[in-house]
Amino acid sequence: MWTLETELRCSGQVLLTAVPSQRAPLQFPSRYLYCGELTVLLAQAIPLHRLATKYRVASLQRGVADYMRAHLAGGVGPAVGWYHYAVSTGDEALRESCLQFLAWNLSAVAGSAEWGAVSPELLAQLLQRSDLVLQDELELFHALEAWLGRARPPPTVAERALRAIRYPMIPPAQLFQLQARSAALARHGPAVADLLLQAYQFHAASPLHYAKFFHVNGSAFLPRNYLAPAWGAPWVINNPARDDRSTSFQTQLGPSGHDAGRRITWNVLFSPRWLPVSLRPVYADAAGTALPAARPEDGRPRLVVTPASSGGDAAGVSFQKTVLVGARHQGRLLVRHAYSFHQSSEEAGDFLAHADLQRRNSEYLVENALHLHLIVKPVYHTLIRTPS
Repeated sequence: MWTLETELRCSGQVLLTAVPSQRAPLQFPSRYLYCGELTVLLAQAIPLHRLATKYRVASLQRGVADYMRAHLAGGVGPAVGWYHYAVSTGDEALRESCLQFLAWNLSAVAGSAEWGAVSPELLAQLLQRSDLVLQDELELFHALEAWLGRARPPPTVAERALRAIRYPMIPPAQLFQLQARSAALARHGPAVADLLLQAYQFHAASPLHYAKFFHVNGSAFLPRNYLAPAWGAPWVINNPARDDRSTSFQTQLGPSGHDAGRRITWNVLFSPRWLPVSLRPVYADAAGTALPAARPEDGRPRLVVTPASSGGDAAGVSFQKTVLVGARHQGRLLVRHAYSFHQSSEEAGDFLAHADLQRRNSEYLVENALHLHLIVKPVYHTLIRTPS
């Protein structure tokens, strides 16, 4: 198989040709071959990867792909373009990394110039995800409406996208305003009329009563990762490695209009060095001989979220907890990781597993503080129907 390295090894020289968009970084392959390293800017990643692919410099190709995955948080701009490039080249790992970054930072992406460059295929991929991080579902609708105004896709594409909005997650008063003022709904209203009716019915009845007649375990009734106060609260933990911390916050009982004004209080405990039972000292025999005590560094971070009180208000619904971990880059706070569990982060398995919470300049800390956002997502369950 021909490669740039073998050509140089056999003949000692090679002629590199490139289209105008690739000429600027054309010096990089030769510099890489002679020096074994080079400095790359974000804007040079795609042209350089194309050259490495064209001339089959496999190590450089892998290195640039790793660079792109590691620098997605370097700015909102690259992620959209890099996603489309990954799709065109079949790089599944890069495609998935870009998609995950876009999902976790959708608010920032939707407010950037690159939002208009999102392809219909990428938009469809994003709209079907439940891990989108944004203020609320209304923000997603407005972002979609802005995209429709810029992209002007065929009616079938627009209607398919509008049907991916989770209308039951939007309060009824805001739904009514959308119907009255939205240009997208004025143009494509009949395509989503059944979904709007479904949302109004959901808000008019209690979730328990609604679940007796309709299925509530579809994606339309599953909240995304909303940052609005009704769904959770931010928590900034200064010097997180020091000791255990606790806090409490309130969320709405559920998105149904029937539950408007009803709140649940949640207690949260964060332990920077929690030891699982398997690592705690235990007595090995009747003489009292114990295993060596575990060291503090053997512990791992743990987060527990529990309701302050229990009652019948939560019948037919369970509450999924999601914790977002933020990292600041160039003045912006971006989501670095997201963990979901029912009560304890132990269920997630890898909660802050690779985070260095003691080093002040740790990439997980912002000014020696751990930035978390706690989200509670009500998940409804279809009730067993009995014959009347």
